[in-house]
Amino acid sequence: MQGDVRESGHYDGAVTVTIPISETFTSIQGEGKLTGVPSWFCRVSGCNLRCAWCDTPYASWSPEGDARTIDDLLRDARSSGVRHAVLTGGEPMMFPQLTEFSSRLAAECGMHITIETAGTVIPPGGVTCHLISISPKLANSTPRGDVRDPLGVWTERHEARRLNAAVLSALLDQHDPARAREGERGRDRQVKFVVREAAFEADLREIEALLSGFHVRSEDVLLMPEGVTRPRPEFARRVAEACVGRGWRYCMRLHIELFGNTRGT
Repeated sequence: MQGDVRESGHYDGAVTVTIPISETFTSIQGEGKLTGVPSWFCRVSGCNLRCAWCDTPYASWSPEGDARTIDDLLRDARSSGVRHAVLTGGEPMMFPQLTEFSSRLAAECGMHITIETAGTVIPPGGVTCHLISISPKLANSTPRGDVRDPLGVWTERHEARRLNAAVLSALLDQHDPARAREGERGRDRQVKFVVREAAFEADLREIEALLSGFHVRSEDVLLMPEGVTRPRPEFARRVAEACVGRGWRYCMRLHIELFGNTRGT
């Protein structure tokens, strides 16, 4: 039998280790420091949060997909023909199987690994990662009044879970380029915030308050306008101006520009 890890992040000790996967595909990285780089994407199915504006509800609000073995995923990665892998979700870090998967992906496939995470959990065994892409969830993400959460259960859970200072600190320390051991393959980090036009000033205040508790280079901080379409030019300019004034980076969504809001891109 195969273990069910869709919400718990654990499996039942089955001999064949599987991971619930929503989709895999090869495209270009659309966000962050590696924008434009051809990459193999592996999206897990399952998340410990429920963002109001989640653009992949099929991996969170209504998880879809199949249990796939690590060996099967490694074959998929090799056949992609690219050298960069992006492990995303949902929330990949809630699955303990990610420890073995990420290690073998680097060792057996020789791939550069980006892990996209909200920064609220870490597998007990850690992960192999060259670029940790942390996206702490701001207050604008809490699904208050969302029709998908009529009893407010996820509103309460999400608000309680969306920020975890201890995990954020650990991830930032583990992936600090300045702390890399001699001879260790390069590693990097980025801290990406989704900002909403209606809450932008409050978002900026929350970001600045959060960052004040950590040592993060300004060039590692990214602001990304929320949405699955191109942001209004007026809002895009406001975000760009905020980045210029603080030494942060503006984060576009190149895949949206090229393909629209389409799965598998």
